[in-house]
Parts: sequence; structure tokens; C-alpha cells
Amino acid sequence: MTAPENPSTRRRAPGMSPEQRREMIIRTAIPLIAEYGTSVTTAKIARAAGIGEGTIFRVFADKDELLQACITEALSPENAVRELDAIDVSAPLPDRLAEAAEALQAHMSRMGAILGSLGHGGGKHPGTVRGAGREESATRIRAALAELLEPDRAALRRPPEQVAALFFGLLFVQPRTGDEPDLTPQELVEVFLHGTLSGSAA
Repeated sequence: MTAPENPSTRRRAPGMSPEQRREMIIRTAIPLIAEYGTSVTTAKIARAAGIGEGTIFRVFADKDELLQACITEALSPENAVRELDAIDVSAPLPDRLAEAAEALQAHMSRMGAILGSLGHGGGKHPGTVRGAGREESATRIRAALAELLEPDRAALRRPPEQVAALFFGLLFVQPRTGDEPDLTPQELVEVFLHGTLSGSAA
């Protein structure tokens, strides 16, 4: 049972619609779920969001619904696609790809943290994870990458769609030391665009 809110400590964002409040709670909860797993309490989420705990239950039926919404959001390609769409297509190609690599690495780290959290923390598993399937997500992200490459179509050896698929695949298979990739986004792009041979060996 949820403890009643203390009216003196309740904080509500003025003019925030239920949907906006829902999105704010999800954004706040995702890193907490990644850190604590499904055992994270709604009280902890409420404190981090600066709201009363009861506010959560005005937009979510229960904790399981909140967890499901957070997992679906974290696994969705929407954030990654929005970040790719926001990259300035007038910037040099290496800069565009480095920004894209950074955005997609963050997206993959978020997915890994959330999926990993489902197995620890001692909380109740929220059940089947709903949302875009892996292939659907990959297709949407590759399409956004292809749009980013389109201004340089004439300079590319292969169509932007193929180059996007290769770049996306490289992001997934690059070696890691600990939690971080071995290559920075800039180094990854340099290898992708220019190969592994040094100038003197070419």
C-alpha cells in the first residue's frame, strides 16, 4: 500500500499535463532502474523527480506499469533517432559520424543497463517487455544514419543505405576494455572512413 502524500512537501510542476508528468517520471526512473534493478522503490523515484509518491500513481496504475513504461522507453529507438535527426547535415562527414557514434553508443549502453537490471535487485520482474522489436529498431536507426550520409552520396563508394548498415554493425562489434569501447567515436570514424593502414603503409 502506498503511503499518503504529505501536502506540505508535495511539489507539482505547474501547467504540466498528465502525459508530460508521465514522461518526466519515466526519464527520472530509467537511470534508477539501471542502477538498482526492479527493486527500486517508487518513493526513491518520487524523491529524485521532486514530487510526492502519490503523484506517480495518478499517471501509473502501479509500480509494474511504471517499470514496463521505463523499459519500453529505454529500448525504443525513438531517442536515438531523434538525436541522429538533430545532427547538422552541413557539418563535415567525420564530425557527423562521430556525433552519430556517440549517440548510438549511449543508446546501446542504456539498453544494456536496463536489460541487465532485470536480473538483479530482488524486485519483481515486470513481465514481457513490449515495444519495437530488435529488427524494427535497427531498421529505423539505419534509415536515420542513411539520411545523415545522404549529402555525401556522390563521394561514397557504396549507397548511403549500405554505408549506414556497415557503420551500425561496426558500432556493435567494436572491442571494449571494461565498460568503455577501445576507440573513441572520432577514432572509430577515422578507421571506418580511412581503413586501418597508416599513410606510410598505404
